[in-house]
Amino acid sequence: MIESLQNIFRIEDLRRRVLFTLGLLAVYRVGKYIPLPGIDASALQEWFASNAGGVFGMVDVFTGGNFSKMTIFGLGIMPYISASIILQLLAVVWPYLERLQKEGEVGRRKITQYTRYGTVILSALQSFGIAFWVSNLPVASTGPIVPDPGP
Repeated sequence: MIESLQNIFRIEDLRRRVLFTLGLLAVYRVGKYIPLPGIDASALQEWFASNAGGVFGMVDVFTGGNFSKMTIFGLGIMPYISASIILQLLAVVWPYLERLQKEGEVGRRKITQYTRYGTVILSALQSFGIAFWVSNLPVASTGPIVPDPGP
């Protein structure tokens, strides 16, 4: 076991990939604790406590608790999963995507590229939707969740 771990650092390409993955995990772990600017965390926690068990509680479970804290990585992997599901469903009704699925490695790479584009689009849409939703939440007893929502 220890010898296998040592081999990871002997092979240049493998070492680079492992360190890159560990770096991404570190960035995610730090971003999980950075709240969005302009959010009153105590008012948000009070709102989530009073509305626990609903749809937003389930979304919070899927994001690992990031949704109720409104962190910079609050969406988690949901946009990627959603984009992947959408593309798989579109492949059934759109002949172009169906052909790509049957092309093998080249088609799979192209579908992966489209999935990533879809992830960015869904992330933007979900972010704007959540920002609009949070700015219009009812005022908690500790004050508004977004004290100064802007124009």
